[in-house]
Amino acid sequence: MTGTAAVWASLPVPAVLIDAEGRTAEVNAAAELFLNLSARSLTGQGFFDRVAIDAPLEEAFARIRASRSPVFINDVAVGTGDRAPVLCNLQAAPLTDDPDTILLLIAPREFAERLGRGGQVKSAAKSAIGMAEMLAHEIKNPLAGITGAAQLLSMSLSPEDQELTDLIVAESRRIVKLLEQVEQFGNLRPPEKRPVNIHDVLDRARRSALLGFAAHMTIVEDYDPSLPPTAGDADQLVQVFLNLIRNAAEAAPQGGTIRIHSFYDLSLRLRRPDGSGAAVPLQVEIIDDGPGIREDLAADIFDPFVSGRENGTGLGLALVSKILADHGGWISVDSVPGRTVFRVSLPVAPKTPPERTA
Repeated sequence: MTGTAAVWASLPVPAVLIDAEGRTAEVNAAAELFLNLSARSLTGQGFFDRVAIDAPLEEAFARIRASRSPVFINDVAVGTGDRAPVLCNLQAAPLTDDPDTILLLIAPREFAERLGRGGQVKSAAKSAIGMAEMLAHEIKNPLAGITGAAQLLSMSLSPEDQELTDLIVAESRRIVKLLEQVEQFGNLRPPEKRPVNIHDVLDRARRSALLGFAAHMTIVEDYDPSLPPTAGDADQLVQVFLNLIRNAAEAAPQGGTIRIHSFYDLSLRLRRPDGSGAAVPLQVEIIDDGPGIREDLAADIFDPFVSGRENGTGLGLALVSKILADHGGWISVDSVPGRTVFRVSLPVAPKTPPERTA
């Protein structure tokens, strides 16, 4: 492979060459993965016939060719027929040896924003839950006294008045249950990592969901059976996918389809606190056909106490984010009405050296 070809293949962001007639001349591997389209299906075809970009790029390309200078466009939705739109930043520039051919770089903002916030997730969750745990401890004791007093009062009241004390008891117990969830979140133990077959984890979560909260849903498995094991705590990972499937099921109370898709993708690396990079190539997507996430919630959906459901605690996805951060993984979401995709990225389990024989 020549130097130029090696650089092109190694570019970590989606890149496309577009000729003077607006046809796709070449795409790199990252662009194929991002657009969910093969180079064969794109090359020679009108780029804007296959890719939807919410910006007047034809006009921008005309200015680039005329001025021989690059253009930067921020906050543009990019999608295809096979992929929901994603907010991106675009860079376009003419090739020095062929100014009529445009190099287009597509930088998905979801990666930059979520990776930039990845290091803040654990600390933000820890601070919020720390305060909540303190409040939970202080509130549970008086609630127990209120519940006991209401039960004693009910013994000397008429049936009509007992409805009021029953309400006090029921609401007090509901608050106690919520506080116990907060305490459970804060007391989550560190994961006991060992090699785990991700499909065994997904099967446990799927079967449990179908027997309970997702009984009204159709769950479709779309697995890559060749995936290597990840390094993780199987019970905690089951909890992650149960929460994601529960979200999908509760978004469609009248029924719908949930697709669980696993695949391998080397394009994403997480930055460790020491500055080194870590690959998270094992991908699992939980895809539903529900109404989608409200735009005003999408950016904060993984933060504690943020919920799109009435009476929701906002702890489910925060717990998912915390567990995945503890596993060295990452989670993102793409959501439009009719299609919501939660994508979990996990590392591969390190290979253990073979035991020496005497």
